[in-house]
Amino acid sequence: MFKNSIPGMEKVFKTDITSPCVILITGPPGSMKTSFGYTLMSKYLESVNQFGLYCTLEETSQSHLKNMKSLGIKVSPHMQISDFTDLREVDKVVEEGDETDYIAFIEKMIVYFKKKYGDKFTVFTLDSLGALYSLMEDVHKMRKRMFYFFKMLRDNNLTAFIVMERSIGAESQLLGNEGFLVDGIIMLGLDRNRGKLVRYLQVEKMRATQHSMEKHAVEVGKDGIVVLGPIFDTGE
Repeated sequence: MFKNSIPGMEKVFKTDITSPCVILITGPPGSMKTSFGYTLMSKYLESVNQFGLYCTLEETSQSHLKNMKSLGIKVSPHMQISDFTDLREVDKVVEEGDETDYIAFIEKMIVYFKKKYGDKFTVFTLDSLGALYSLMEDVHKMRKRMFYFFKMLRDNNLTAFIVMERSIGAESQLLGNEGFLVDGIIMLGLDRNRGKLVRYLQVEKMRATQHSMEKHAVEVGKDGIVVLGPIFDTGE
């Protein structure tokens, strides 16, 4: 997954992940969480000829694809993109007092595509967890709900990426102690190095893999995202 997708990821991972697993992609605004997740998923699917489902709650699918193309990231024919526009339209006509269970809706979508594509459906991305919570009226007992949601993803033998906004230095959780429930956490951020702001990637947690925990510089080239190598602290 990691070692045959984004160029330079082999500098971060000595051994790769295996399915099923759930991984948080975290970071502050502007750290390219969405771009990283989409690039990783798209390039992996291109190399193995499998199927993936990308759910974006932050923007429309058209806007998302436009942004990805502007970064030089190709659109994968092996990926279904859902922006939940249809769900929002349905939600407008729900009778007062009723509420839409968005987590259950995602689960139904995954079951549908699993039946359609079988074992070829291997990758899922949710962008983002914060947006999902903002759509939900009842956010009580979210640790329990997310435990079973992540279990459902694993039961379907998926590699799942969950995008989550997070400030530098903050804990990797929102409402459901997500950082404790997932198998891996990738932090994307901005660091000042030699007087310049540098985007970086750092693996904070990844079960059953050998990986670096250093910050690795990331940039956008003509063909999309590239991992350059470790950032060495200059004390600036």
